Amino acid sequence: VCSGLGEVIHNAVPVMGPATLASVSAEVVDKVEIKTALISVFDKSGLEDLGKFLAAKGVHILSTGGTAAKLRDLGCTVQDVADYTGSPEILDGRVKTLHPKVHGGLLAARGNKGHEAEMEKHGIRKIDLVVVNLYPFQKAVAQGGDFANCIENIDIGGPCMIRASAKNNAAVTILSDPAQYAGLKAQMDSNAGCTTFAFRKNMAAAAYALTSAYDSAVSQWMATQVDEQPAKQTVTFEIERPLKYGCNPHQLPAGLCAVGGAGLPFEVIGGVPGYINLLDAVNAWQLVHELGQATGMPAAASFKHVSPAGAAIGTPLSDEEKMVYEVKDKTLTPTACAYVRARNADPMCSFGDFVAISHEVDVATAMILKIEVSDGIIAPGFEPEALEILKAKKAGKFIVLKADPNFKIPEKEYRMVGGLGFMQKRNDALFDASKLQKVVTKNSNMSDSAKKDLILASIAIKYTQSNSVGYAKDGMMVGVGAGQQSRVDCVKLAGRKVATWWLRFHPKVKGLQFKEGVKRQDRVNARVRYIEGDMEEAEKTAWLQNFSTAPEPLTVDEKSSFLKGLDGVAISSDAFFPFRDSIDHATRLGVKYVAQPGGSVADEEVIGACNTYGMAMAFTDLRLFHH
Repeated sequence: VCSGLGEVIHNAVPVMGPATLASVSAEVVDKVEIKTALISVFDKSGLEDLGKFLAAKGVHILSTGGTAAKLRDLGCTVQDVADYTGSPEILDGRVKTLHPKVHGGLLAARGNKGHEAEMEKHGIRKIDLVVVNLYPFQKAVAQGGDFANCIENIDIGGPCMIRASAKNNAAVTILSDPAQYAGLKAQMDSNAGCTTFAFRKNMAAAAYALTSAYDSAVSQWMATQVDEQPAKQTVTFEIERPLKYGCNPHQLPAGLCAVGGAGLPFEVIGGVPGYINLLDAVNAWQLVHELGQATGMPAAASFKHVSPAGAAIGTPLSDEEKMVYEVKDKTLTPTACAYVRARNADPMCSFGDFVAISHEVDVATAMILKIEVSDGIIAPGFEPEALEILKAKKAGKFIVLKADPNFKIPEKEYRMVGGLGFMQKRNDALFDASKLQKVVTKNSNMSDSAKKDLILASIAIKYTQSNSVGYAKDGMMVGVGAGQQSRVDCVKLAGRKVATWWLRFHPKVKGLQFKEGVKRQDRVNARVRYIEGDMEEAEKTAWLQNFSTAPEPLTVDEKSSFLKGLDGVAISSDAFFPFRDSIDHATRLGVKYVAQPGGSVADEEVIGACNTYGMAMAFTDLRLFHH
């Protein structure tokens, strides 16, 4: 392409010239009567009603192969495409509709004298309606088809007809999904056998979305079959559920999408989930699913704002724990124990949580959830009575999601931030006991329970906003530090939660005398504020209203002395400890077991600190950043 100054413009984008535009220009007519339809579908659902409807309207039907046979069986008058074109289907059906008499009838500009003359000369019939859906390529892949089988399930003629029809939406109506048949019938019934331009454009937009998704599926599969990855990566989002809004009410539109035609990894069976509910649900579900796999025990998580407030496995509760967690009169199965522990890691933060359970939810677990303030749950199944209990919670607004434990998460993850696209392999590394074999300290003794605590802590922080560390004891997280720029700040933040958890067992805290009628969550909050003790006078006055007897203060010395009884705690870090300060702080909280990736220039310094305190530390060689 040359500019007026004779300069060659190598990167100019070619556009359709005025002469070409003029040759195809024609006045767009709003209503176009459906006189001829071309129907060629793999999915024949709804075909009977559509065929009868078109026949009743006197529409001339062109069709191919199995579709033509099906329509004739239904009593429709059908002309085979091969008879119309004068060319038989060839190459084992690979070529049926790739013919000028088909695509000329789809692409001709109506009202254009030149096009009309060419159509008459070549015996081309105007095709007003195209009904096409595609070979089930994704199904062939999902069923494990070999390379040749998958290749043979790539549709060629179908996408060509769809794209041609959609391009000529000024005159042609394209139906690419049986769900659209009802809309066509309504259009033709209310418009004397015609469709409107607005309807045709809507159908064209849906058609291009379909062919784009289809090509994306083929492209993604093909990329797995070669040793040189294409530079262009494609992924298709299909809106399955509109959402009320995104993260905030002004972020509209919003929707929950299936990726690459794979469907959703869960079924909504109660309530109306929102954007953040769903982020919590999918992250929490991955956590408990992995934790159940790694430990072989029921697992639970309590999520808030896409990080766990707590997580646990179903180890039995002691009598003292039952009393402190206020479940001494409850039936406690292993699954129920897992959630009681998860909720009680940080019960103040778990207020209004989203719950994930790795195993079927039984009645005992549902009865625990019934008394807690919570937004929803995701689990692979529910006992019938348990499901009814949960569906009745919050006057039917409690969100219940049934997870599919066999759902295969795509290997690659894509996201957009600030107009940029990011792609990575998902973090599918399973953290199990094999990651704890590289013990680098003098003390190499790790009991099975200590290993389970380290596995629990490591999987929990895998789904915690980084930087993160997590403390665990007796099969439950007792402190999670999320989203801090400094690792030692994570250790201190999570450590403060550990101290609060442990001090709930202090005799003074256990002995608080609440008034009758004080709500469960108010009791939780009052205990935490009693332990923290840093109340302004006005707050303290309101706080005292919870008690029949004013509590004596819990002094700093009393707290310090009680914390010295905390022992056998495990800590895991999502990345290496860059200095020994994290270990020095962790020892104050009874830490005896450590898991971290290692790889810092200060590794020897950190190992030395662990040796000083008699800790056993494993290098996992696995970083677990989560952003």
